[in-house]
Amino acid sequence: MANKHINAVVVGAGASGGVVAKELAVNGISVVLLERGGWPDYDKHINDELISQRSQVLGVPFGPDPDKNPRVYININGTKEIVTPLTNGDKYNHIAACVGSGTVSYGAMAWRYMEEDFKMKSVYGHVEGSTLEDWPITYFDLEPYYEKAEWELGVAGDSSENPFAAPRKKDYPMPPFEYNSECKALETAAKKLGLHPFPIPMLRNSIPYNNRPACIRNRTCVGFQCPVNAKNGTHNTVIPAALETGNCEVRTNCIVAEIMSDDRGRITGVRYYDENNREQIQTADFVVVAASATETARLLLNSKTKLFPKGLGNNNDWVGRNLQGHAYTSAFGLFDYDIKDLQGPGAAIAMCDYNHHNKGVIGGGLIVNEFSTLPYSFSGRRPPGMRKWGKEDKEFQVKNFRRLSGTRGPVQEMPVFNSRVTVDPGVKDFWGIPVAALSGQGHPLDYVHCRFMSLKGEEILKAAGAYKTWLSIGGRGDATNGGQHQCGTARMGNDPKTSVVNKNGRVHDIDNLFIADASVFVTNGAFNPVLTIMAVAYMISEQIVSSWKGTKFKS
Repeated sequence: MANKHINAVVVGAGASGGVVAKELAVNGISVVLLERGGWPDYDKHINDELISQRSQVLGVPFGPDPDKNPRVYININGTKEIVTPLTNGDKYNHIAACVGSGTVSYGAMAWRYMEEDFKMKSVYGHVEGSTLEDWPITYFDLEPYYEKAEWELGVAGDSSENPFAAPRKKDYPMPPFEYNSECKALETAAKKLGLHPFPIPMLRNSIPYNNRPACIRNRTCVGFQCPVNAKNGTHNTVIPAALETGNCEVRTNCIVAEIMSDDRGRITGVRYYDENNREQIQTADFVVVAASATETARLLLNSKTKLFPKGLGNNNDWVGRNLQGHAYTSAFGLFDYDIKDLQGPGAAIAMCDYNHHNKGVIGGGLIVNEFSTLPYSFSGRRPPGMRKWGKEDKEFQVKNFRRLSGTRGPVQEMPVFNSRVTVDPGVKDFWGIPVAALSGQGHPLDYVHCRFMSLKGEEILKAAGAYKTWLSIGGRGDATNGGQHQCGTARMGNDPKTSVVNKNGRVHDIDNLFIADASVFVTNGAFNPVLTIMAVAYMISEQIVSSWKGTKFKS
């Protein structure tokens, strides 16, 4: 039996798709939310570090199924590899595949971007070898939607001690998390250096909120599902709210193969494979894609028509281009006392002093302390030149597990035209759909930014009393961009020749196809992007709702 025609199909039930589904449903628009994974279940994925979303040594707890979802990685020399989350997670650009997606297992840092992040070209000028550009919106356009995300999903924080924060109209709904012993030591050191430390804003309940309990300070947090449901994702906030309206249906384990359109170029629905691997058609008045910067680009490129022979929205060859992520960079320090008390989730303190306007650096980055390092991950944290096996290694593990501290931060990668997602017609997934192929390199400036930030982190560790320090510098440009904070492959802009969607998320030249995830980002900011993803989804949803007239969009 054919599926009943509905108003909207939303592809992807992650940070953005969950928000869009809720906003459409509460405004009376009928929605089918298609998710390639299932509902997360804590009891099925216990707190085992070896199958966490971060280590993925023995499994991929929140999907996708590595046997069914390969990708192609194109090396610098042009050779191809077929990769999975288990065989090579770094090259795969892995993100979760479940209801809530990464918001189930993320670290839950909830950052607003700075004013400069929306106008990078205006601030820094042209960057040779980069497609650096301003967003077509400003921070102030997005500010109300940041606030909405913070209050609807729940954010704990306090920006009063951060003089670099962009203006806000309303405080966070919950107080910040208190500092653990490591953060107290780093706070003292940072202030000694004249810096401005402050609590990291978190999508995590510091007090009971929205009928769910407060965080129990569990160390197995980032990479894991919360055992008490105190971490706030779309799976336990906006998606349940969408379902309560009666206007939203969530269909899990559904793989969307193609966005369908008619001879005039108008979108008519999607073709997908259901949980029983049967091909299905779902017709709709419009479609909103929120499948991640990699999978959204793949879906558009696989949806070819006479009007869009290179894929929907791709007549100007910008779909899949400008793939960005974050070039993470670190500094580590050993102390002669137990600096850590192992109070989770670990990360709690931040500094934005170096996030813009640094001589010789475009942008800069954020400095935070690290999340709790679990034993397997800690086994990879060794000073340069030290053996990672044998008696010396074991003694280091036991002696220094509580005595190693680190600073870490995301540095925004420069957008590069040839850092991209394409599709490989010769390699197909379990359902016969051509897979994503990842290629390109980062910009040389990424390493410059990372080295600058790692050195600043090292200064803090030394001021805190570290007797030995070393750096782990990211941004070396020997691999594709992207990773868990992938964005940019369908950027928004005013000119259809150099962008894929307009400032309202509508694909140029297609009046009933929208993109609402981080694909539309022009630049990534030097922050974990999830709150900005949610804010953009709220903004685009409002535009959809205000222009929808029941049978068509007003022109």
